Amino acid sequence: MALKITDECINCDVCEPACPNQAIYQGEQIYEIDPNKCTECVGHFETPQCQQVCPVDCIPLDPNHVETHDQLMEKYRQLTDS
Repeated sequence: MALKITDECINCDVCEPACPNQAIYQGEQIYEIDPNKCTECVGHFETPQCQQVCPVDCIPLDPNHVETHDQLMEKYRQLTDS
């Protein structure tokens, strides 16, 4: 599953640089996550880095983008050409 940022986001700017896939960007109101780039940090880290640094815990799994670990790994490979 990709992750998503909820409207509890306080725009603290810590999640964007923590994302190894550059999937996080500033939206109109709050930060957003591009589900086509989000691998939940599979291939990079054991846990999603944006969730680790978020001070308000507003980055849950996105039920609209369900993916298996294998699918996330394949996305990682495609994004990194590995």
